[in-house]
Amino acid sequence: MGKIEEKIIEAGFTLPSLPAVAGLYSPAVRTGNLVFTSGQLPLCYGKLIEPGGSGKVNDTTIKEAANASRVALLNGLAAVQSLTGSLSAIERIIKLTVFVASEPHFSSQHIVANGASSLLHELFGNIGFHSRSAIGVLSLPLNASVEIELIVQCK
Repeated sequence: MGKIEEKIIEAGFTLPSLPAVAGLYSPAVRTGNLVFTSGQLPLCYGKLIEPGGSGKVNDTTIKEAANASRVALLNGLAAVQSLTGSLSAIERIIKLTVFVASEPHFSSQHIVANGASSLLHELFGNIGFHSRSAIGVLSLPLNASVEIELIVQCK
């Protein structure tokens, strides 16, 4: 077990098994020293972690949605690990994109994204600082509340 995998456990989380794909794509693709993940949902044991059960985020479900972004991030890290063998191979988190299925007039997508960003910083320290987009959308696959994508630089 690598150092980052140990930090995940210390933070009270578990790095999940790689979720099954829901289409004709790869969970992650490596080109040179970069790994790009496909969109990852907040799936835990095959079930969505959802605020309010509706998949739409609003001001009353923002904390649950931030937690869902952490779960989606862990699925993204599992996709990276499937190609690198260990998360300790990550040299830099380059980009995090967080899509948030938002109720009308909800404009705090950045707060939802902070859930995933704060976990990256906790796990990776300075190499976890990244560029980020937080985007409000009408809906996401499987009626999920969040979907994340990662770009990471590896050894």
